[in-house]
Amino acid sequence: MLKLKTIFLALVCTAALPAVAQHKTENLIVVTLDGMRWEEVFGGADSAILKNKKYTRDSSGTSHDFWTDDSNERRKKLFPFLWSTVATEGQLYGNRWKGSQVNNANRYWFSYPGYNEIFTGYPDTAVNSNDKVWNPNTNVLEFINQQKKYTGKVAAFSTWDVFPYILNTKRSGLYVNADVDTLHFNVPALQLINDMQYLTTRPIGVRPDVFTYFAGREYLKTYQPKVLYIAFDETDDFAHAGEYDQYLKSAHAEDAMIADLWNYIQHSPVYKDKTTLIVTCDHGRGDILKDNWRHHGSKIEDAGQIWIAAIGPDTKPLGEVTNTAVLYQKQLAATFAQLLGFTFTAPHPIGAPIESIYKK
Repeated sequence: MLKLKTIFLALVCTAALPAVAQHKTENLIVVTLDGMRWEEVFGGADSAILKNKKYTRDSSGTSHDFWTDDSNERRKKLFPFLWSTVATEGQLYGNRWKGSQVNNANRYWFSYPGYNEIFTGYPDTAVNSNDKVWNPNTNVLEFINQQKKYTGKVAAFSTWDVFPYILNTKRSGLYVNADVDTLHFNVPALQLINDMQYLTTRPIGVRPDVFTYFAGREYLKTYQPKVLYIAFDETDDFAHAGEYDQYLKSAHAEDAMIADLWNYIQHSPVYKDKTTLIVTCDHGRGDILKDNWRHHGSKIEDAGQIWIAAIGPDTKPLGEVTNTAVLYQKQLAATFAQLLGFTFTAPHPIGAPIESIYKK
């Protein structure tokens, strides 16, 4: 009788326990928009820059495409995917007007230090240039590539040709396709993209972002990697050039590419309901009041201000997150790993993961 009573009590207690949420993410997609200001992400086109003929040659046409007096509609015109799908099914951080701050932890506020921070979780003061130097720090993509079922299933496609050094392919063994690297694959679509990227014009000195995107997308379709990183570059280059209309058009096009990728994921039995998408940037930029929107770096106020968007089966649909604790870029690497069920470890400090992104 005592034994039966004990079993009964155990069953009652077990039934009373809350169910443990099942981890669903098996695949990860990361996309970065180089130097994309949070001001446009959360406020749409900036009227002060839009009306300035110095920066926007076709002010009338660009205004027609991206301007409306309503800031919520304005940002949706620029980033329809972020402000429809992600805003309703995922999370967006970084609207400083509404008490959400995301910052670089590194003190340099330009590309290589930013990407190092994103993928290593370590704002290393020794990583302080954009030179083609092999990154000494362990990145989370190589860590994931070493895990069971993920080896050989991690790939990166970038417009900027410094990424093989940032992700240290010499040590990590990761597949990183950068700028006009030849696509050595016996796949007609990838061979065509390879031919096109060599024959196209190069307005920013490297291949257009659309070729980086198509190469990444077709690789995803053909080889079904479990982790894919796509790094766009045009927003930063057009901003440096002071071409605000092209900066906006590139941002809008990149949003459309991300939407296209997410649409494929949602219709693929390999990826549907098993894939998390993270979109972010490497650094911010200055403001128009000080004529600094084109620039970034440690001397440019506000250039360390960034943003994060996330959507996936383990991410609560919080939409635009407001009045929250400050987040840092260094937290992303550990977050990537946690989404896949791993704890990222490396022989250097790593920022803590962002629990609200991977705990539903």
